[in-house]
Amino acid sequence: MEKKEAVCCDTVEVHEELLKIVNETMPEETELYDLAELFKVFGDSTRIRILFVLFEAEVCVCDLAEALHMTQSAISHQLRILKQNKLVKSRREGKSVFYSLADSHVRTIIAQGREHIEE
Repeated sequence: MEKKEAVCCDTVEVHEELLKIVNETMPEETELYDLAELFKVFGDSTRIRILFVLFEAEVCVCDLAEALHMTQSAISHQLRILKQNKLVKSRREGKSVFYSLADSHVRTIIAQGREHIEE
């Protein structure tokens, strides 16, 4: 990847109308913080791999561990984070707990990310 320097203005000129629009549309700090935290969850390749498995099917921890060649403990830890961030949901069936994507937004976020890196 080619490195490029940041380009700065030659003079200082504040565009008041643009700043007014930005200030009126900028979300609250708490919302920006929550959004940044959500994107941090996607910053782990193990969690991304888990989400890709869940794109295909609802699966239990045992299946995920086998598919990803990881321990059930490691998978459970990552699922806890995904669940806390409302990216996956679970349901109990007998002694097993099955996980699936929480909603279609998760698929959309990943698809948009893939599209972006493939440009």
